Amino acid sequence: MFRKATSSDIDAINSIYLAIHTEEENDRASTGWKRDIYPTRKTAEDSVKLSEMFVCEKDGKIIAAAKINKTQEKEYANINWKYISPADKVMVIHTLAVSPALKGNGIGTAFIEFYENYAKELGCSCLRLDTNEKNTAARALYKKLGYIESGIIPTVFNGISGVNLVCLEKNI
Repeated sequence: MFRKATSSDIDAINSIYLAIHTEEENDRASTGWKRDIYPTRKTAEDSVKLSEMFVCEKDGKIIAAAKINKTQEKEYANINWKYISPADKVMVIHTLAVSPALKGNGIGTAFIEFYENYAKELGCSCLRLDTNEKNTAARALYKKLGYIESGIIPTVFNGISGVNLVCLEKNI
């Protein structure tokens, strides 16, 4: 079940972030995220306050979370997008985080499908997202789901230096 997150979900969302950081630190994942830099509890708190955080819940437990809005990262201005749309027709998903314990169970795919349907409901025709170049698992998933890589920008992203930000898009 997908729904908007509430303040009571913040601990569970943060637990997913911490689990991903642990996986990264133990070389079992390659997201490019950094503990105490991004994402953090404050990432979840700020997104919930803006009513932009969504969660996937199964059997009463939060198993994935992501921020969804129409806010394009400043780096997106440097991308030669294939699909040109007015800003109010572009939907963006940020910080998609799936519990590492459930990796490979289709939760990321289901979350992207939710995101696409949500965008359609709000009249958006263009989907955008980004990931770290290191995150080969996410890049493969997005490609499988029909997203195209429109550019890679070297940047400091969310406080993390040395990021090669891969920007992806899909028209719906």
